[in-house]
Amino acid sequence: MTHGTTPPNFIKNIITEDLKSGKVNKVITRFPPEPNGYLHIGHAKAIWVNFTLADEFGGRTNLRFDDTNPLKEDVEYVNSIKEDVKWLGFEWEELHFASDYFEEMYNRAVLLIKKGKAYVDDQTAEQIRETRGTLTEPGSNSAFRERSVEENLDLFTRMRAGEFKNGEKVLRAKIDMTSPNINLRDPVIYRISHAKHHNTGDAWCIYPMYAFAHPLEDAIEGVTHSLCTIEFEDQRPFYDWVIAETEMSAEPHQYEFGRLNVETMVTSKRKLKLLVDEGYVDGWDDPRMPTISGLRRRGYTPEAIKNFVFEAGISKAQGTVDLAMLEHFIREDLKMKAPRTMAVLDPLKVVITNYPEGQSEMLEAENNSENPEMGNREIPFSREIYIEREDFMENPPSKYFRLFPGNEVRLKHAYFIKCNDVIKDAEGNVVEIHCTYDPETKSGTGFTGRKVKGTIHWVDAASAVPAEFRLYEPLISSADEEEELDGEETAKVEAKTFLDQVNPNSLEIVKGFVEPELAEAKPHDKFQFFRHGYFNVDPKVSKPGAPVFNRIVSLKSSFQLPKQ
Repeated sequence: MTHGTTPPNFIKNIITEDLKSGKVNKVITRFPPEPNGYLHIGHAKAIWVNFTLADEFGGRTNLRFDDTNPLKEDVEYVNSIKEDVKWLGFEWEELHFASDYFEEMYNRAVLLIKKGKAYVDDQTAEQIRETRGTLTEPGSNSAFRERSVEENLDLFTRMRAGEFKNGEKVLRAKIDMTSPNINLRDPVIYRISHAKHHNTGDAWCIYPMYAFAHPLEDAIEGVTHSLCTIEFEDQRPFYDWVIAETEMSAEPHQYEFGRLNVETMVTSKRKLKLLVDEGYVDGWDDPRMPTISGLRRRGYTPEAIKNFVFEAGISKAQGTVDLAMLEHFIREDLKMKAPRTMAVLDPLKVVITNYPEGQSEMLEAENNSENPEMGNREIPFSREIYIEREDFMENPPSKYFRLFPGNEVRLKHAYFIKCNDVIKDAEGNVVEIHCTYDPETKSGTGFTGRKVKGTIHWVDAASAVPAEFRLYEPLISSADEEEELDGEETAKVEAKTFLDQVNPNSLEIVKGFVEPELAEAKPHDKFQFFRHGYFNVDPKVSKPGAPVFNRIVSLKSSFQLPKQ
């Protein structure tokens, strides 16, 4: 079902017209992450949009790292991003870094100064913020705005030479402090940062701002369609200003589409980093995280994610997608692929008193009832087994069809058993139940002598493998994508408010048993455990003989795709 094309959308229409009119000869897109964190589910859509659209029209997609802020970037993030893109099934045509173009960007900034379109400002970041104005009030000019071209060139040269401290000076574009678009109110385009860069080392101590660097990178690489999410729409006039005023020969155009927000999933890298740094999760790849690496460790597949973003579609509209839709696609992807086996997560011992002591037998079980091609397996059965504790009640309510004193149920792939006795400890807790089995009722023999209403799963106590199961709930109780505001104090308040939403019950670890053949399950092997859901062997902590399973998703959902 995985889609190699995009659904009908406005960007596809634009590209079709651009090729038809001769505006472009070859489609070139790019995926341009900042290497300041791991990619998340929203980036999965951006990757898919850029690579798939270019491929549809016989074009190409570059992977480019917008590495303009050495204080927040790391080679770890670069490597993780490469891995994520490849895992999703995409190959970039060319690999670039913004830092490859630092000399060219510097020269374009010098050109702006010579044209009187940029100036060095001595104001602090706070002063610049205070004079920027609001949505209803214009900003005010800096006292340094009218410096001469010669003075600005001298100061900018000295900034590059390292004569000034961090924050002492910045280079600003000279546009219009009264513009209704705040992004055009003399935005900062260079700042001083005496920090080692992962790619250029100590070669630079001034760095271009993202909004200035980004359009230049697109122009240098000949990008024809610069695709980004809708929050950058207000930045487009500055994007176009940079291209025009720096006199770039190529003129890429920016197009915006609605970002992918998923219910209860956070897609702010700053907030995700906060969860990692504060120890709320086990790293960026924690299976509760909405990062691509977290989803991969949880057990999601590239096919499920790509089918999900296809269904979410490409439009200008903002909105939040139900998490149930993502879960729907992983169920759909795994239902024909994953072996169906048995695991007991909360064990209660059952002794089958009339089964011969010391005897065991092998029973045949299908690996996937919906996919006969997956074949059968053999599972051991003997006198003692484990069942789920919730599958037995001493005093059940009406319409309870599982095991209780005097009642008979079918063991999946095995026999009918009947509960005869209950063993309790000194505190009155049930610790063991005694049953008898009917050898005539063996599964697959065609027995029709009588029927039972309940079927329960089990594992053989003598051969079952101890296992750990990690069960997940949403990490965040609410994930409204509010705007990330400026200012250190504001950020602290926002961080505390966000961390207050962390669900303390997002992870439950239980100990149980699985069928013996799962002892050697490999990382990322996936299984459907009868009644419990789909599980993935954790690649980070699982070991041979002591497997650890992450629950990807439960079995049932009320979610339904809208009718076409």
